[in-house]
Amino acid sequence: MRTKFIVITGGPGAGKTAVLEIAKRRFTASTAILPEAASLIFSGGFWRLTSTTGKRAAQRAIFHVQSQMERLIEEEGLWQNALCDRGTLDGLAFWPGPEAEYWSDLGTTKEAELKKYAAVIHMRTPSEFGGYNYQNPLRIEGAGEAQAIDRRIQSIWSVHPHYVQVSSFDNFFDKAAAALGEIQKIIAGGTA
Repeated sequence: MRTKFIVITGGPGAGKTAVLEIAKRRFTASTAILPEAASLIFSGGFWRLTSTTGKRAAQRAIFHVQSQMERLIEEEGLWQNALCDRGTLDGLAFWPGPEAEYWSDLGTTKEAELKKYAAVIHMRTPSEFGGYNYQNPLRIEGAGEAQAIDRRIQSIWSVHPHYVQVSSFDNFFDKAAAALGEIQKIIAGGTA
């Protein structure tokens, strides 16, 4: 069985992780939920340095952890779908250098990475006054920086043939419902 990988992306504070928590209860048996690689790495003690070398090391680690989680899902062959809290292209939004350097350093191409994913759901980051949440202890970005990252993510992923945006809503539950509706459409065969 070939697994359909679906990326849930967006800038910091967009609500990706919260939506995936809801998805765990809704899409159980045939859908794997992959956690955010960056959260695994940083909560596990990986140094979060602001230097260029520190940022590059972190993004390489995140890329490889994400890739190996995806490979594990593929090789296990137990799930029809996999919802990914970010995908391997997200690292470009945090990479402190040119895009070509990112791909060269990681030994892959943008085209190869895009092909891995059946669809991309981009949850837009809210503004500071539109619901941006400062409560995640791993989040170091303010609302303005989070929105700048969100715009870079849009630029990176919008070339995917099955790219969908979920705007910020005044009520997060409306945004979550919209994102879950998009996931449901993709799982039901709305995109391949």
